Amino acid sequence: MNKKEAYIAKLEAQLKEWSAKIDELEAKADKAEADAKVKYEEQIETLKKKREEGNNKIEELKRASEESWEELKEGAENVWKEITDTFSNVMSKFK
Repeated sequence: MNKKEAYIAKLEAQLKEWSAKIDELEAKADKAEADAKVKYEEQIETLKKKREEGNNKIEELKRASEESWEELKEGAENVWKEITDTFSNVMSKFK
């Protein structure tokens, strides 16, 4: 596995982890009272949008040539940090 493939695999593993956390929040939302349920659903939508951004960035990296993917990596890392921060922030509210 080359560096590009390893990097993409790492990002895909993180996306799977985030998907599991979203599923967990959805299960909690289903059991929550009306007020809490609305808050859960708002946060879940935010997380789903961030997850989609991450997925789009992975697809962009996959399409990049071996020569150009390194240039895209920095942008991907910035997006990934933003997504990670959002997930951490949301998950800390619902523990």
